[in-house]
Amino acid sequence: MKMQRLPRWLPALLTLVLMPLRAGAMDLAATRAAIDAHIHQPRFAAARWGIAVVSLDSGRTLYAHDADKLFQPASTAKLFTAALVLSGLDTAYRIPTRVLGPAPDRRGRVDGPLVLYGMGDPSLGTAPSTANWADALAAQLEAHGVRRVRGDLVADATYFAGAPIGSGWEAADLLSGFAAPASALSVDDNQLRLTVAPAAHDGRLAQLAFDRPSAAMLLENRLITSPAGTAADINLYRTPGSDLLHAFGSIASRSSPRSFRLAIPDPARAAGNALLQALQQRGIEVDGQLRVLRWPQLDTALRTGAGVLAEVRSPPVAMILREGLKRSQNLYLQNLLQLAGTRAAITAAADPAATAGFLGAADWGIRALHQLLDRIGIPPSASLIGEGTGLSRRDLTTPAALVRLLSFLAAGSDAAEVRDMLPVAAVDGTLAPRMRGTPAAGNVHAKTGSMTYVTCLAGYVTSAAGEHLAFAVLLNDYAPPAGMPASADVDAIAVWLAELSERSL
Repeated sequence: MKMQRLPRWLPALLTLVLMPLRAGAMDLAATRAAIDAHIHQPRFAAARWGIAVVSLDSGRTLYAHDADKLFQPASTAKLFTAALVLSGLDTAYRIPTRVLGPAPDRRGRVDGPLVLYGMGDPSLGTAPSTANWADALAAQLEAHGVRRVRGDLVADATYFAGAPIGSGWEAADLLSGFAAPASALSVDDNQLRLTVAPAAHDGRLAQLAFDRPSAAMLLENRLITSPAGTAADINLYRTPGSDLLHAFGSIASRSSPRSFRLAIPDPARAAGNALLQALQQRGIEVDGQLRVLRWPQLDTALRTGAGVLAEVRSPPVAMILREGLKRSQNLYLQNLLQLAGTRAAITAAADPAATAGFLGAADWGIRALHQLLDRIGIPPSASLIGEGTGLSRRDLTTPAALVRLLSFLAAGSDAAEVRDMLPVAAVDGTLAPRMRGTPAAGNVHAKTGSMTYVTCLAGYVTSAAGEHLAFAVLLNDYAPPAGMPASADVDAIAVWLAELSERSL
């Protein structure tokens, strides 16, 4: 029997895994040596590592490797947005979604349009408090005496000025649910599920179904059912800015259905359709049509003299931020960036010395972020962040800047709340399946970040000696061998920090 050759990376991996077991307690010198050996393996020859580890107790730098060089942070960039939200917004604030219009007359008629006015809640429809938001609004209108609307229903998403796509987001990502457009009138994470199933007979079109008809896109189905046992070739494409989804290729007969999470191209229209259906179910007639207002379309006259006829409110901003960090939910962080930016724009409008010229909500948010980083002591050259999620490959930061940001957050009055917002190794969020059975489990609280060729981790860990550490590990330009996720390489460093038995004091 011919022996199979071991992968070239396996001996090095076994050496690293067994090193702490042979060494026993890891002192600082052994930890530094382990990290050095790890990142200088031949398989990382073309990759770039950026690492910074600082003691929150002594302020000493325990380890650094290219800590002042710029790297793509992926979703660890959400830590910058989190700091902006915590410093610039009331975290107890509950974001309203309102129905505006004139009061009904004695016969229950509203003369003029109803306006469904979004004010930035990214959790509408997914948070428990707003799961039945459309029916809740319709019920309030019914209780208010509304029986007929002699006008249109207007879904108004103009509270956020600027484009719905973050600066630098790639066109290839925009079909996927993780790159759903931000909107002041968001609903159900601005996503919907498409299920693809084979037809009963070969050669026929596959069966395609959206989970929510109110948010469904136009669909061109050219996806064929192929003979059983053939490889699936499912292709989905939507031109950016279009609401027509093209499905083509093949799915094998008698194979299991496949499910895809897709971005809703027009969240405001989806929300308007959902409310329109809820009104119809309550017997409230709408004489007109559904209209959608998006920036830069503005019609302030619609809201002039209109009262609040119905309203639902989001969970507190702190809970939205926590959910966004735990799940690495891009929509939540981009909407929160724009919410902070809108607040900054409103404040600046009252200041005659404020910057003249147009800035969108996200631009105002980034401007406020730069002001915060300047107060923290992070220079502009060390943090080139242009949106709120880390989805853009134009976002750049240094490991040292991330650690300084983490140190700033750890020194604040809401430090415990910030720590609780982050995923916990082997416990929850995006770290639930990682570092199980290690000293890092239940100990490392950190934000993950990953995209093609980029894997990052930044957060907090308490060493075996009881020292509180902030760390940032950024791995760029690396394609891991098949079956060996890059997250394991990043996690190994966090585990060694958890095993560190020597204090820096």
